[in-house]
Amino acid sequence: MQLASRFTVLTYDRRGRGDSGDTAPYAVEREVEDLEALIVQAGGSASVFGYSSGAVLALKAAARGLAITKLALYEPPLIVDDSRPRPPADLAAQLAELISAGRRGDAVELFQTKGVGIPADVVAQLRHAPFRPALEAMAHTLVYETTILGDQSVPTELAASVTIPTLVIDGGDGPASMRQGAQALADALPDARHRTLKGQTHDIVPEVVAPVLDEFFSPQWRTPC
Repeated sequence: MQLASRFTVLTYDRRGRGDSGDTAPYAVEREVEDLEALIVQAGGSASVFGYSSGAVLALKAAARGLAITKLALYEPPLIVDDSRPRPPADLAAQLAELISAGRRGDAVELFQTKGVGIPADVVAQLRHAPFRPALEAMAHTLVYETTILGDQSVPTELAASVTIPTLVIDGGDGPASMRQGAQALADALPDARHRTLKGQTHDIVPEVVAPVLDEFFSPQWRTPC
């Protein structure tokens, strides 16, 4: 790991993924409790990095009062204007119905088009991508993702309650809507800095992101005046 030489780094499979278990019914609060248990096991407090929907989950966890000392968020998928349509209000229910019917591939494609906003023709091209089987295997957790994100509005009231130092990051080569969402979230946080990484997209490149996190998580880091 890029940060392991300077920090104790813990990663985990979120609920319903990889080697982690799952218990119905799902609730965002259960995922917050999962993270809290990991922080307790790690020693009682931690700096936390969240990516995409995980960034929104980490923000919710910080707002709940978990012992998070610093928060770094990479491209939380938030919508600030009409640059792309918001997901249907019943998207989680639609996904759950497809999963129940065994139509995992259809659930993946519904999430990609209606939840992420990927054009339908691109989604069709992705059907034979090498990572498609992995997406179908975790398709049931797309219900969780949708529940966490809601309508993808910037959670300004929630953000206002998070007073710990926070770094909101986006990729300079990604959609403008991602940068707008990241900036809006940073503006809503009391102690936040926004940073755009030149040449980056929604896909994390460890060699690029790790030095940014190293600097931010360092005890010497201070929010610029």
